[in-house]
Amino acid sequence: MEKRLILRGVLAGAVAGFLAFVFARIFAEPQISRAIGYESGRDAAQAALDKAAGLPAEAAGAELFSRSVQADAGLGVGLVLFGTAMGAMFAVVYAVYLGRVGGLRPRSLALLVAGGGFLGLYLVPFLKYPASPPAIGHEDTIGARTGLYLIMVVCSLLFLGLAVWLGQRLRSRFGNWNATLLAAGAFVVAVGVVMALLPAVGQLAYNKEHFGRHTTETPLPLTDDGGRIVYPGFPADVLFSFRVYSVAAQLLLWSVLGLVFAPLAERALGQRAGATGAATRVGPVGA
Repeated sequence: MEKRLILRGVLAGAVAGFLAFVFARIFAEPQISRAIGYESGRDAAQAALDKAAGLPAEAAGAELFSRSVQADAGLGVGLVLFGTAMGAMFAVVYAVYLGRVGGLRPRSLALLVAGGGFLGLYLVPFLKYPASPPAIGHEDTIGARTGLYLIMVVCSLLFLGLAVWLGQRLRSRFGNWNATLLAAGAFVVAVGVVMALLPAVGQLAYNKEHFGRHTTETPLPLTDDGGRIVYPGFPADVLFSFRVYSVAAQLLLWSVLGLVFAPLAERALGQRAGATGAATRVGPVGA
């Protein structure tokens, strides 16, 4: 049965990834193009300043894939593969909790697992380290930023699992509603402590040394030696739109994953229950 559930999870994940790609291609990709345009203009302005100061110009890196390939095939394949992987993991978690969280129907459990996946894998880490378009982020901090984000993801998933366990433990004493509220409160407090302890991206050692203390790595206005602005800072509307569409794309992916997987799982489990019941009835006759 676990293999059948995983196959259904993979199918649901592929569908969810494709729909997330369609959404991202329409809404998020234009923001990425605007961010890349800003980055190109800023690099040109920086090169002009370096040339005026007599500094050697940095050689531009070779582009392995064109923007059209990145926006279409690259984004599409990436999101479909991501959805497929999340679907397989989703099905495993679903199989683990099936029958262990009260009297939930298989369809209801699927929707709850999808909500937990969106919350634990994306939304909570996003609140501390939100997604950023190109031009935001320094190459020298990629390793540190990746490590911090993974710490946030692991803590989020760990605390979410512990919250489910705590809710189950408290249910007999406080009832479903109060136990759920207590477990949710414990989750929020634990996540809040971790967020307070982890540094902001702009406060990493490299950033503090070269740019001062900031909350993010969003580029500030580029100035010349006289302090005059020669190129503006990163457009706030592009950053806001990109992050809104990023959240929306993930919400769409996890919603579709849960909604597609739910009836497939319920049907598979119903078929298994029917087959088991038939075997029970036929057994004595054959004997």
